[in-house]
Amino acid sequence: MEEMKLKAIGKVEPAEDGFAIKLNEEYRDALMGLTGFSHLHILWWADQVDSPQDRAVTVIDKPYKQGPDKLGIYATRSPIRPNPIADTVVYVTRIDHENGVIYTPYIDAEPDTPVLDIKIYLPCCDIVKNYSVPAWAEVFPDSLEDSAEFDWESVFNFDPSRG
Repeated sequence: MEEMKLKAIGKVEPAEDGFAIKLNEEYRDALMGLTGFSHLHILWWADQVDSPQDRAVTVIDKPYKQGPDKLGIYATRSPIRPNPIADTVVYVTRIDHENGVIYTPYIDAEPDTPVLDIKIYLPCCDIVKNYSVPAWAEVFPDSLEDSAEFDWESVFNFDPSRG
């Protein structure tokens, strides 16, 4: 298979009340039309777990306390994967179009993390009313809002920031 080339469009930076997704100058015009969207998908490169060893991981030992003893990496939300692409839905507090910055109270990426793309959050594409999950995942929150208050340590057997 042919190798692909990706180019970061910006990076995550700390901000006074959370985080800033700061775009490279040549991509600032792409923010046109985002005003009014409360949430966005931010696709980012999990560069802190981008190593040949991490990319080779396909099965992990019991990441969730109630889960099976082993899981394929695609059955997790881990950033450790063959291509460490992460997708976080963020709440938008404001957009500085002139300087190419999106402000959000939270994103599960570290400062200087490369941002690959931004997509709008649309309920018609992003909400699934009739979904199912395995029994071990039924304790997870039903929404992003509930997730903020959820005790994630109660479900993980490992450091969730490490994958």
